[in-house]
Amino acid sequence: MPFRLDRTAHHAGTHAENARYHATHQPPTPAERLWAAAYLNSVAYGYDLDDPPKLDRTAFSTRQHL
Repeated sequence: MPFRLDRTAHHAGTHAENARYHATHQPPTPAERLWAAAYLNSVAYGYDLDDPPKLDRTAFSTRQHL
């Protein structure tokens, strides 16, 4: 049996409803949005937000390839 899209799961709403939702549910500043992204990454990859893993510098080269 093929999967079917449940069209009742989402309601697009009106422009006024969407503007009101975004005004109350989004972090207001870019810095807060970046912090939220960093937090979600720390949860997804299982590291401490105050002590993120270090970049493995052996995987990258600073030499210029000709």
